[in-house]
Amino acid sequence: MPRISAGILMYRHGDTGIEVLLVHPGGPFWRNRDLGAWSIPKGEFLEGENPEAVARREFAEELGVELTGPLQPLGQLRQRGGKTVIGYAAKGALDVANVRSNQVPIEWPPRTGRIIHIPEIDRAEWFDLPLARKKILASQQPFLDRLENLGHEL
Repeated sequence: MPRISAGILMYRHGDTGIEVLLVHPGGPFWRNRDLGAWSIPKGEFLEGENPEAVARREFAEELGVELTGPLQPLGQLRQRGGKTVIGYAAKGALDVANVRSNQVPIEWPPRTGRIIHIPEIDRAEWFDLPLARKKILASQQPFLDRLENLGHEL
């Protein structure tokens, strides 16, 4: 079965226009990577699960905050590694200083059998759209374009 994720691109209106909330993956592999490493909060789901419910669950797991407001569909895209991501937009004003990510086990170093626990994300930040386009994974950039195209509905 192909890997499918669902996630939420939170946005707000800032001094320079639309700002979006992106998360940086935790762990040693991503520690020194910045440009092109950030993502929307998202997670995989199984066939039969509701993508919107999964997006809300993953947002809560990665950021420690339940999201109850309405979501606007941003469609889906295929990441370079083959994973399909279904995206939603939500207006919000999350205080990134209070983010609390869940922990996940990973094998580190790779192929050693040694398991360590890391935060799924190590930080979250608000970015204006021009900077977000540089920070986000290239395969997720279309979500920023789609959000911007919703401008009159935001």
